[in-house]
Amino acid sequence: MSSGSVFFISTVPSFMAWMTYISHWFDEDDWYEGQQRAKMSRVKQVGLLAAGCQPWNKDICAASGDRFAYCATLAVYIYQLDHRYNEFKLHAIMSEHKKTITAMSWCPHNPDVFASASADSLVIIWNVNEQKVVAKLDNTKGIPASLGWCWNAGDAVAFVSHRGPLYIWTISGPDSGVTVHREAHSFLSDISLFRWHPKKKGKVVFGHTDGSLSIFQSGSKNQKHVLRPESLEGTDEEDPVTALEWDPLSTDYLLVANLHNGIRLVDSESLSCITTFMFPSAAASVQCLAWVSSAPGMFITGDSQVGVLRVWNVSRTTPVENFKLKQTGFHGLHVLSSPPKQKQCSSQYPPKNHHTSSTSEAVPPPTLTQNQAFSLPPGHTVCCFMDGGVGLYDMGAKKWDFLRDLGHVETIFDCKFKPDNPDLLATASFDGTIKVWDINTLSAVYTSPGNEGVIYSISWAPGNLNCIAGGTSRNGAFIWDIRKGKIITRFSEHGKNGIFCIAWSHKDSKRIATCSSDGFCIIRTIDGNVLHKYKHPAAVFGCDWSQNNKDMIATGCEDKNVRVYYLATSSDQPLKVFTGHTAKVFHVRWSPLREGILCSGSDDGTVRIWDYTQDACINVLSGHTAPVRGLMWNPEIPYLLISGSWDYTIRVWDTRDGTCLDTVYDHGADVYGLTCHPSRPFTMASCSRDSTVRLWSLTPLINPLQINIITDRCWDDIIGNTDRAVESGAPPLLCGKVSRDIKQELEKLSGSLQGKKLRWFSEFFSPPGGSKNLWDLVAVIKGQDDSLLPQNYCKGIMHMKHLIRFRLWDKALSVAPGVSMKYWRKLMQRRADQLIQEENDDVIPYCIAIGDVKKLVSFFTSRGQLKEALLVAQAACEGNIQMLTLSTTSGTSNSAGNNADDYNDLLQKVSKELADWYFQDGRAVLAACCHLAVENIELAMANLIRGNELELAISVGTVLGESAAPATHYALELLARKCMTVITCFPSLGYRDLAVDLLMMIPDNTLQLVKLCAFYPGCTAEINDLHEKCNLPDVEECMRVAETIQADGDVFETMKYYLLSTEPEKALPVGIQYVKEQLCGSDWTLDSVFPYLDLLSYIRTEQLMLPKCSEFRNELLILCGYIGALLAIRREYNSIVPALYEYTSQLLKRREVSVPLKIEQLSEELDAWRACTQLNKPTDELPCTPPSESQRALYSVLVSRIQGEPLKGMVGPDCVTGSNLPSHSDVHTSCLTGLKIQGPVFFLEDGKSTISLNDALMWAKVNPFSPLGTGIRLNPF
Repeated sequence: MSSGSVFFISTVPSFMAWMTYISHWFDEDDWYEGQQRAKMSRVKQVGLLAAGCQPWNKDICAASGDRFAYCATLAVYIYQLDHRYNEFKLHAIMSEHKKTITAMSWCPHNPDVFASASADSLVIIWNVNEQKVVAKLDNTKGIPASLGWCWNAGDAVAFVSHRGPLYIWTISGPDSGVTVHREAHSFLSDISLFRWHPKKKGKVVFGHTDGSLSIFQSGSKNQKHVLRPESLEGTDEEDPVTALEWDPLSTDYLLVANLHNGIRLVDSESLSCITTFMFPSAAASVQCLAWVSSAPGMFITGDSQVGVLRVWNVSRTTPVENFKLKQTGFHGLHVLSSPPKQKQCSSQYPPKNHHTSSTSEAVPPPTLTQNQAFSLPPGHTVCCFMDGGVGLYDMGAKKWDFLRDLGHVETIFDCKFKPDNPDLLATASFDGTIKVWDINTLSAVYTSPGNEGVIYSISWAPGNLNCIAGGTSRNGAFIWDIRKGKIITRFSEHGKNGIFCIAWSHKDSKRIATCSSDGFCIIRTIDGNVLHKYKHPAAVFGCDWSQNNKDMIATGCEDKNVRVYYLATSSDQPLKVFTGHTAKVFHVRWSPLREGILCSGSDDGTVRIWDYTQDACINVLSGHTAPVRGLMWNPEIPYLLISGSWDYTIRVWDTRDGTCLDTVYDHGADVYGLTCHPSRPFTMASCSRDSTVRLWSLTPLINPLQINIITDRCWDDIIGNTDRAVESGAPPLLCGKVSRDIKQELEKLSGSLQGKKLRWFSEFFSPPGGSKNLWDLVAVIKGQDDSLLPQNYCKGIMHMKHLIRFRLWDKALSVAPGVSMKYWRKLMQRRADQLIQEENDDVIPYCIAIGDVKKLVSFFTSRGQLKEALLVAQAACEGNIQMLTLSTTSGTSNSAGNNADDYNDLLQKVSKELADWYFQDGRAVLAACCHLAVENIELAMANLIRGNELELAISVGTVLGESAAPATHYALELLARKCMTVITCFPSLGYRDLAVDLLMMIPDNTLQLVKLCAFYPGCTAEINDLHEKCNLPDVEECMRVAETIQADGDVFETMKYYLLSTEPEKALPVGIQYVKEQLCGSDWTLDSVFPYLDLLSYIRTEQLMLPKCSEFRNELLILCGYIGALLAIRREYNSIVPALYEYTSQLLKRREVSVPLKIEQLSEELDAWRACTQLNKPTDELPCTPPSESQRALYSVLVSRIQGEPLKGMVGPDCVTGSNLPSHSDVHTSCLTGLKIQGPVFFLEDGKSTISLNDALMWAKVNPFSPLGTGIRLNPF
């Protein structure tokens, strides 16, 4: 029998298919015609609050190898072990399901494959490694309540609805399709879960809600509804089976948990109970259990009322140990079959996941008596809790390796920043709770009591009242005092009708508005006195107080209209009614900057802009393909509006002309709430039905403003009034309160203001995530008085000169030697070595007592506690760990090599390790803080530049001065290049002048200005005007100079002046011929040819594309590709080296050129690089084939040509903010690697091909031309 429809999803091209995929670009000669602009999203994702684990279905967590997963309501979250740092990171969010996920199961035969089922009768097979759907089965004839892979078949998965039957879906092969198990049907009680036997082919057991089991095995008698707990026999009472696991060491034994009758070990053959396990309390009930594979005979359980993890052995009826991990009960448990390997202390220093504080580790391991004869299992278990919390617990070490606490488990309808403390963000959810998050740590700091039904809307009280008003689906409205942790007021004027919006007036803190499905918008005081009841003809979904008039409020109604009411009159009629939408209106928002302007979002998919003063709709924003929900005006740029929709997207609009400036696709479901950070106006949060909150930076949208501040332009180019700002085509101007406050504070100061101006505006533009910490460290380095440091400075990364005292040292004082000092120290060292092997925290006082700082640092770093390691190193440098000095026979003192220089080296090393961890985690600003803490300015600047934080790098570098100058100048050059290659804007004088201003900040800037003028695509008059600004001759004079210099034989100067002349294409043969001659020799180096190609690459695009330049263009692209590959090797841009070689080979193969390069040579060089650099890979990877002698020799030649990177710290891959944040729905495959892109995506000029933004940045730094071979320049900066 077959059931449902099966869809197989085609595979994505691998890396080797890359050139086939884009080969048509290499075959074309009219590359430039009709090409789109290569682009990236202009809205940057900078933070992600993952959803919690759902608490209603059973099989919602699983693990396999170095991965574990859990199910939120609509998506499966996959965490993967990062072997370098020994920590689990969010790897992917799989979000194809549109209804609640009911179960998941990891394939026992393939660690890359798992299955999931959902309430819309859908089963999906996923490939985790490729982050894609492999196959789908819809119409499963009933909701799959439980599913599991058939252990005896690698490609078959079984699923069952509550009453059966059991369906088996064979995914591939000759027998593919869906069949029904012959016996597993017609059950008398609902099925709660089932389990295949892992060894006995075809044996399966079902657990039922009445407490019974059903066991089926081919060739044996089937047993239905057997083995109910004895206390239930003869009764109709139900005691559902909550957990069920076969004993891995037996073919017949089975662990069964009933909710109220506890745990039994039963024999499935004799149908008898072997052991009944006893709980310490009769009130304890079991929600989940799991065998510990690393400890035969041991299993663990999770209590359903309180988060107690119990460890058991089958030979004992009582627990071996009990751990109380949380206040809330367990929902799911899964033991990792192969727990993470611990690094040795001498290895690289891997930090743990930043979601867990190592200072909150559990109590020390218990002392077990001899007659207990059990040791705690060295296992890692995935723990899921009823409140949505998810963690990975190390049972042996008794600590969390990872903990994501208190995540929402359902749709998040609203989010709001706290007005007086914008580090706090409140969210309201379908799950009946409000949670308040610290956005710096992305951790929950408050959660409401709950049980409110659905919470649709929230509004913070004005000022510092520390209260939130909430509107619910059936329980009216309420005020929650977050500090007291309780509801202090309730409003019930709407009865049981749903309240869709609640708004606390920030002009009059005594007034709160609510609007409801009963058709009323009610205005009341906070003590419950009703001031107005505005009746509408249908449900009211949205309301918003005017920010310019405290007595004006607007509403959005189901009757498709927007209304404006004036509270200062006694009339209950609206002052204005705006009509135009063709479906219900949901939210409305008044502009904070333009009096009388408001917007509305509708189910018709549009946003309309209304002018109250003109009584008219002044613009319609069309682009969303589903109802619009979230709406937010930017509080600084008066025309900037952001909207969120049921089409899963966020759109950013220029309301002056209705242009959509950017569309963001990262959410996996309807986008409901949008909110702006009060003191960082270009940081925004969004929330969604996908149960996540995401943080965004809008700063790239107003980049010219940042450059105006960096280049110290006048205030009129930075701050203006709204009339100027909303003029069509006007550049962005700041018009809000925060920017005006900064200006006023600066005008109060005397002396040089540029440093303060750069700092304050840098923090203003930057998202949270370390910029304040960074500027505090800059101030310390520049000699600012410590008394001026903010109070919260000590919570961040501190400068090494500030004393950090450990509280852990006290324990060491109680250790007093009663024997000779030498013998005592030796014993202490042996004990410390033993404790380090056991990863026991007790090692800390031993190391302190013997003054062995290096051992203590090594202990912390091996466990990933880099922050603790840094504190120890800092304390040692300050002299706060006293070493015990031993006298040697010669009378000299021996401090075991622990001297001040050693400590300083140790401090530098640990700081770098911590910086590297932050950097690879996509947090370049905090990485820079680590380097500044030890005054390593070069590496701090390098981290900012490699994280593409160019504006911040220039601002910090300008303040730091000479010590940061080389890196500052490089960042200025990159930022100027960004302005130069904005194709749609660069011909405009504004962007041209921005580039000039940036380059003018570089002292020796002649060559950079030449490149700018060479690239500028204006008319002759505009080009000559630019030459004049740059102190260069006009184009005619440049032509004459070029011809004169060419006769003298100066190739570089000839190229330079030809590029500046009326015929820039004449530079091509001169420069290319020179480079070819160099490559024909044997003693050329990268630095002898790169400057020539780099200069040539700035030839104007339209000149490069001339038919007469076809051969030179091809040769330029090939040479830039090859030299780019060598530059990438120098900078260790390992992810793009193969692609650059392949790009060069393909161009050589497909273009008629005469260059001293051969495809075979390129292939040999690439193989030699791979063979010789693989030796540097971590030792825990598979063994590698050693390079041959010829490969060693060839690689040695490459290294001699490449030489060292002149700018310190620029070696290593780029990693931008958000690099580790997976998208829900906007998943792309890189055309360079064939792999799914994690983090920001960069679209190439065909509008389809994508690469990661990190790869785009690295490619553009070594080869300015697109990977598609079109001659288009990349601009990912």
